[in-house]
Order: sequence, then C-alpha cells, then structure tokens
Amino acid sequence: MNLLFFLTPKQDVLYIYEDFTLRQTLEKWANHRFATIPVLKRNGEYVGTITEGDILWGMKNLHGLDLEASEDVPIASFPRRRDYKAVTVTTDMPTLLRAAIDQNFVPVVDDRNVFIGMVRRTVLLKEMYGKYTDVFPESSKPHRG
Repeated sequence: MNLLFFLTPKQDVLYIYEDFTLRQTLEKWANHRFATIPVLKRNGEYVGTITEGDILWGMKNLHGLDLEASEDVPIASFPRRRDYKAVTVTTDMPTLLRAAIDQNFVPVVDDRNVFIGMVRRTVLLKEMYGKYTDVFPESSKPHRG
C-alpha cells in the first residue's frame, strides 16, 4: 500500500514557521488540541517539531516572560526536546509503521526535504483495525485478558 493513501496534505495540517514569534505561535495554536506540531522554514523545508512542553519550559527557563513580551521572542530560540522523524513519499509501509510507533504523526517530505503533509497514527491504526476485522470475524477473534 502507498503512503500517500494515508497522507493529510500540508494545507490541512497545523504547522508554524521557524521565524514565528512566540505570540504568533500561541495565536496559531490557540484553537487546536495538538500537543506537537511541525516547524517549517519559509521555503517549506521541514525543521522538526515543537511541543506545548517545549514552549512552557522555554518560557520559564529561557525567557522568564509574560505574554506581552512574547511578540519579540522568536520560536526558534526555544530548545526542542525531540523532533519527529520525517519520511519521504517513497517510504515503504513497514518503515512508516515503525515511525508511527513512537510518534503521534509522521511528517512526510519530498526529496528536497520540503514538508508535504503528515500521516497520523490514528489513520494507520484504523486501517490496521479494518484489516484485522476482515481477517477475524467478531465471533472468532482471539481473546486477550
């Protein structure tokens, strides 16, 4: 199966640019419930991911700031605890599934490292569940417990 079947395209993904200020980041993120989002360069290149925790710890440890001062703080100045590993559009399913084990989503880039979208772990789980339920009718599924 092709990775693109599971792709949420870039235009449907919440992301920020590395040159955003803290205020811009907080405003963009305000109405969403994601714990981790992609960070891109202005040319679309994938930089990594940033978490809510990265922002909170950065505010406390680095800047000791209030929200009014957030207009002057570049989001790139915040250390990121870990970045989600990106895969290319030609990645095979076993590699995609391995990446999804440790990440809520898998960023997808083209051969120039330009972010084109992401594959959410929930989408992969739903696909695997569908395959599992096709193989094992409800009455014959193995019981765990």
